[in-house]
Amino acid sequence: MRKTMFSSIYHTLLLLLICFLLHKPTQGIKKSYIVYLGPQSYGSSLSTLDVQSVTNSHYNLLSSYVGSTKKAKKSIFYSYSKYFNGFAAVLDEDEAAMVAKHPNVVSIFLNKARELHTTHSWDFLGLERNGVIQKSSLWNKTKGEDIIIGNLDTGVWPESKSFSDEGMGPVPSRWRGICDVDKNNTDEFHCNRKLIGARYFYKGYLANLDPNGNISFHSARDIDGHGSHTLSTAGGNFVANATVFGNGKGTVSGGSPKARVAAYKVCWPPLAVGGGCYEADILAAYEAAISDGVDVLSVSLGGKNVEFLESSISIGSFHAVAEGIVVVSSTGNSGPTPFSASNLEPWIITVAASTMDRSFTSYVTLGNKKIFKGSSLSESKLQPHKFYPLISAVDAKAVDASASNALVCKNGTLDPNKAKGKIIICLRGDNDRTDKGVQAAHAGAVGMVLVNNEETGNEILADPHVLPASHLTFKDGTYLFNYINITKSPMASISRVETQLGVKPAPVMASFSSRGPNILDPSILKPDITAPGVDIVAAFSEVASPSEQKSDKRKSSFISLSGTSMSCPHVSGVVGLIKSLHPDWSSAAIKSAIMTTARIKDNTGKLLLDSSLENATPFAYGAGHIQPNRAVDPGLVYDLNVTDYMNYLCNRGYEGSHLSVFYRKPYTCPKYFNLLDFNYPTILIPNFKIRHSINVTRTLTNVGPPSTYKVRIAVPREVFVSVEPKVLHFKAKGEKREFRVTLNLRSLTNHSNDYVFGRLDWTDGKHHVRSYIAIKPQL
Repeated sequence: MRKTMFSSIYHTLLLLLICFLLHKPTQGIKKSYIVYLGPQSYGSSLSTLDVQSVTNSHYNLLSSYVGSTKKAKKSIFYSYSKYFNGFAAVLDEDEAAMVAKHPNVVSIFLNKARELHTTHSWDFLGLERNGVIQKSSLWNKTKGEDIIIGNLDTGVWPESKSFSDEGMGPVPSRWRGICDVDKNNTDEFHCNRKLIGARYFYKGYLANLDPNGNISFHSARDIDGHGSHTLSTAGGNFVANATVFGNGKGTVSGGSPKARVAAYKVCWPPLAVGGGCYEADILAAYEAAISDGVDVLSVSLGGKNVEFLESSISIGSFHAVAEGIVVVSSTGNSGPTPFSASNLEPWIITVAASTMDRSFTSYVTLGNKKIFKGSSLSESKLQPHKFYPLISAVDAKAVDASASNALVCKNGTLDPNKAKGKIIICLRGDNDRTDKGVQAAHAGAVGMVLVNNEETGNEILADPHVLPASHLTFKDGTYLFNYINITKSPMASISRVETQLGVKPAPVMASFSSRGPNILDPSILKPDITAPGVDIVAAFSEVASPSEQKSDKRKSSFISLSGTSMSCPHVSGVVGLIKSLHPDWSSAAIKSAIMTTARIKDNTGKLLLDSSLENATPFAYGAGHIQPNRAVDPGLVYDLNVTDYMNYLCNRGYEGSHLSVFYRKPYTCPKYFNLLDFNYPTILIPNFKIRHSINVTRTLTNVGPPSTYKVRIAVPREVFVSVEPKVLHFKAKGEKREFRVTLNLRSLTNHSNDYVFGRLDWTDGKHHVRSYIAIKPQL
């Protein structure tokens, strides 16, 4: 009886406790958001009081949802008040939902992480020789000291010789930027007449991490190396006798070697997983760069494609372009998968990556005298012509390791008793390429042959391995595996690295370079252009590991990296030179000049190849490979202005307050706008019905002397194209002429709905103004 009574009371109390817990108000999970408001009324010339007034309006708006102005000030960690109107704040889900309903809130989106577009070792014009962009004669035409190139990245190593201000004049008086250091400058970070500005933005990053983490946020110093590499590629000064562990000795420089440069640090460690470059910090950096007065912004980062309204890169770059700044960005490293291209905004120059005709070569010779050409930047070397036992990593696996993990040489999977004194074959994939070498070295191997899996095919990269190593193609790797399987005592040697020039064919599209079609808008060709992005030598951070492995304590002033992060600043540097020669050209005119003068043939005279050694398409290389000397004198350009871009957004369904995210004044969409007539330098028509006719209009602007241009048409036989008029007469610079292209798709013999490609070429005998045509049949 007593036991039953206590049991009844216990169950009653338990039920009451459960009910209490179920109905107790819970604090929502806090996340950081970017809140974008309608246009502020002050314009771009804000005083300090104006800025504070806008910031106070942000506090007032948020205070009604978080309970007080004090709480609002604690919640808001960025107030965007100069070129944008909005704020970044830490909110719970309920608060964010309520803020989103405020009549002045146009857009609210999560402060997500973006990523750098370098392949690193996971899945500059190099002026000792480049062959694709050789030493530019543009340097003889302009000093370029009037141009300022900004770089959004991991910061900068200011002591690098690439940022020496030797021989440079005073900083341009129009520069409004600063060299941002902590009050005691414990980092001893200094700017000069070359590196004229440095800022760092970390609050968006910190809002998503443990605030007690062991990271110093009070410096724009580059501890990763990526930012120094990209900034020096765009605008680094001349440095003689630069090498990477003794390889590739020569003079390096950026595309605009006499330009002023400024670093905007938005990326923080760890960078390998998900990226450490947050939307809120990126938007803050864009606002600062615009205010500081840069001419070019190089942005080697990106991520998952989202609608422009929800992207700080889209919003920031639009405002930059509206202020006359050219924005260049990388297409990403998710190739060769179709639809993987990122940074798809039509107002951005989006850059793919390809090889050059210089390679860092290391040969693998087998016991049967078979020789394979690989790539490497290993500092150490084996005894010349000495052969060592060659084994697969699977044959050196530890007892408790799986064969699949051992094959790719993961940490702890190799048995030193089996690996010692041998050359180990490791398969590419899963872990870092350089980590495989570290694991092989820890197990006592004397060398490593890194071989591609089928997916990575023919793409081989020169990495600074910690032991003698060479990177071979999938085909060559298959031969090696067969060799060790059928040979009683397989042997091999690895040669020391040598720098080879005049490599053919070049350029070849990098396998990692992200591909089109454009997943957000298939009527806009992306990427726009390709440039060198494989084994690029440029400045590096002298506290970073060259191989990105903690156990690697080596230091190097210069390093070779690969990725669209490396190709992007090549184009940024060229843009700087063009802008110096043609300061009155719009961002779109410069983009058109680069695209319409690009080439689609390699140094053997054949069409550009993919890494598979099959013909590449515009979805890999855009308009082709950049040719700087031709881009400064294109003859004609396809120009666009802010109104054109606003009409483009109207066509995407933007209206009213959504347009105010991009434009600081009320904008009324036109009653009619045909996207086919958007004056882009390429013509792309998805879902073209067979036996239907489509008219496309374009306008060309003369940027050269008076001349007469005639059109040439090259299209596959399935497509009929006519152009009217066929001749364009230009009597003066700045004159515009319109032409109409009529396209008709005939019956397809192979019944395929794959894209077909053609090209228009307007020429006066000296200039060639080329525009790609891409059509996808709708069956």
